Amino acid sequence: MIKIEPISFNLWKEDKEAFAKKFGDSFRETGFAVISDHTIPEAVIDKADDAAKDFFALPEDVKRQYADPEDGHQRGHSPFMTENAKGKSQADLKEFWHTGRALPEGSPYRKTMKDTPSVRELDTFDEDTRALYEELDKFGADLLRAVALYLDLKEDWFEDKINVGNSILRLLHYPPQTEPQPEGSVRAGAHEDINLITLLLGAEEAGLQAKHRSGEWMDINAPEGAVVVNVGDMLQRMTAGLLPSTTHRVLNPSPERAKFPRYSKPFFLHLNNDAMITPIEGCVEKGGNPEPAITAGDYLTERLIEIGLIKA
Repeated sequence: MIKIEPISFNLWKEDKEAFAKKFGDSFRETGFAVISDHTIPEAVIDKADDAAKDFFALPEDVKRQYADPEDGHQRGHSPFMTENAKGKSQADLKEFWHTGRALPEGSPYRKTMKDTPSVRELDTFDEDTRALYEELDKFGADLLRAVALYLDLKEDWFEDKINVGNSILRLLHYPPQTEPQPEGSVRAGAHEDINLITLLLGAEEAGLQAKHRSGEWMDINAPEGAVVVNVGDMLQRMTAGLLPSTTHRVLNPSPERAKFPRYSKPFFLHLNNDAMITPIEGCVEKGGNPEPAITAGDYLTERLIEIGLIKA
């Protein structure tokens, strides 16, 4: 059984090169890493958890007021069975909420990034979810500093490419399964993430698995106080495949756990929409397979069409 050993973030504070080596090696081997001793306050996490449960408990017609299918559900609510994995026709058994970056008035990025709707029915939902977004955004930027060092780049190499990134906090709800599910459907079909890196705080129910290059499926469970981090397709493309974007899925629950909902909260750290996804020269020199350059915004649109959130 392949296991991913947690790496303490305290090592980053003591020896950046040593942390970067452990972190990058884990990415290179499995596409995943587990980081313990993260810097995100537990109170912020707890409030966001409560906010998510309160939102998903709202009536369906209320939640649908916050859905924006024309924008590919990039902000606000995505109703149950809206999204499918790339190449799959069967929709995933989930609903979710997206909080995006808060942009200042006059920002040129407003042309491609909408505001997150304010939830009128819940007094503290906006501030509680925004607080978690900001914490994960900062922590993700720190982790990318380690990735840069691992790739023999300047520590701040990613900084001006993600400072107004189209990053998203996704609050996920997988409802209880009290009835037989459609044939072939799962909570989240096997897929890869679109973005640079994904940060995932621990879920209340098991089910997340990643596919190792050997073909073996690994159970991915973050211990308390840890964050699961995985490579997305944008980083795989930038590193010419040196860091793999690993296929992962969320299985349906065992019969004894089917009556329980599953909640999780991945943070998809994205590049700025106008940033170029260009192969890093050093990665190509190490045997990587470069792909043509493309803007992050154009790449995102291509992928949203593939997973059914935007119509072609």
